[in-house]
Amino acid sequence: MESSPDVAARAPAQTTSRQWLVNLVFGNRPEWLSHLYSSVLRVAAGTGAVLVLIWTAYQLHLNFAASGFLQLLIVLVVARRAGFWEATVTSVIANICLNYFFVPPVFSFVINDPQNWVALAVFEFSALLVSRLSAETRRQAVRASNHETELERLYAISRQLLLLDPHKAPGADIVRLIQTVFSVESIVLLDASVPKTDALGSVDAALTAETRAAYLQDRDVHRPDAHVWISVLRLGVRPIGALALCGPKVNLLTASALASLAAIVLERAHSFERESRAIAERQLEELRTAVLDALAHDFKTPLTAIRTASTGLIEMGNLTPVQLELAALVDNQTAHLDELTTRLLQMSRLDKHDIQLHCEATSVDDIVHSAVRKLKQRLSARHVRLEGLEETDGLVRVDRDLVVIALTQYLDNAAKYSNPDSPITITALTLPTEVQIGVHSEGPPIPREERERIFERLFRGEGGRRRAAGTGIGLSICKKVAEAHRGRVWVKSDAGCGTTFFLALPRLKEKV
Repeated sequence: MESSPDVAARAPAQTTSRQWLVNLVFGNRPEWLSHLYSSVLRVAAGTGAVLVLIWTAYQLHLNFAASGFLQLLIVLVVARRAGFWEATVTSVIANICLNYFFVPPVFSFVINDPQNWVALAVFEFSALLVSRLSAETRRQAVRASNHETELERLYAISRQLLLLDPHKAPGADIVRLIQTVFSVESIVLLDASVPKTDALGSVDAALTAETRAAYLQDRDVHRPDAHVWISVLRLGVRPIGALALCGPKVNLLTASALASLAAIVLERAHSFERESRAIAERQLEELRTAVLDALAHDFKTPLTAIRTASTGLIEMGNLTPVQLELAALVDNQTAHLDELTTRLLQMSRLDKHDIQLHCEATSVDDIVHSAVRKLKQRLSARHVRLEGLEETDGLVRVDRDLVVIALTQYLDNAAKYSNPDSPITITALTLPTEVQIGVHSEGPPIPREERERIFERLFRGEGGRRRAAGTGIGLSICKKVAEAHRGRVWVKSDAGCGTTFFLALPRLKEKV
């Protein structure tokens, strides 16, 4: 038998209604409906308790005052267990029941005596006030409990984060621990020092881009309505990354605390990485210094013998022009090798931590003239100008020989890398705490990216390699000499203005 169209149309509606009723009773409800359902149940429970207590008081022939206090107790329990609005509805129902059962004329809602009006009003006001205070106390207790829980979680995660291996990249472990402990829906951690981004959960490209933008703009982004908290990771005032958290269980305090912890852990890992790299570089430098020192000492003896033999051949005479030219070539190259080994030995001496400086009070004028005399032959074809030496009245307490070596290296580089027809200018400037010596020459500028590394050992810029031969040792010796005297070195180089190398040494306060 076929069903009629009306029956067929009513069937889905009945099924939907039945399903809605099942969901309402047994769960699987929306959040707002679940909250309303719970409130209705609490009000129903409070109303039932009021009715039972009213009937009991009526049977026991209690008076209005005693019944009112018992009803107030029910309202207080509802306020404590449920909330203010549930307690308010319960108090109104209790007030109505008191009026009906205990206020003459009983079993009616008529109130003839003004005193009864006052009594019922006082009861309702007292019930509302007590409900309000009880509900506020309950909310404060809940907030305190939640705050304590948050602190416990933060303490637990801080311990776990600080126990991470500092020699490994911590980003993946940080996001994993935060998601595990705080149950966030999605998390993005940007480590700007690497740079690297670690993420977990339902992360989309928009959240990652917003996290990066927050770091670049150094601006926190908090959207409580969307449960999105993006905090910039800072060390002091310096941003080092950003942390994005998404989820209803996260608040501003938690997001800020987790951002601070993540910043500490990231910087700790970076510090360990820098320390490990510095230790490795120092060990490599010590090994390289030891090798160069050994080679320099081993080279000295055969070079001395070769130089002696070549010089003897030249002085003996009776050589053909070709033989004389070859002997002179051997003698010149041997002298060059001897100079290189001398520099290696000087560098080895400066690399030792227990270096003993033979310091004495020396005038800047004496140091400059000694360096110029030492390179007299190389500078014979160049015009060397001295500026500011007459006005320089400061003395320096230095190891004179080492400082002369450093200044000689400046002059040697100026002669090799500057334009052949340009002058070389030596300047001296006396400041309250130091004396600055500058060697200026004209030639191609040093690129900005090379200026920071030009004082490193064995480093040579691209332009320097094309213009002249070298070893990359000389300027590192200058830096070592300055550091040994608690001074400093630097370079200024601009197109059209030339290049100036500076050596600054601490100044003696008084002449001796």
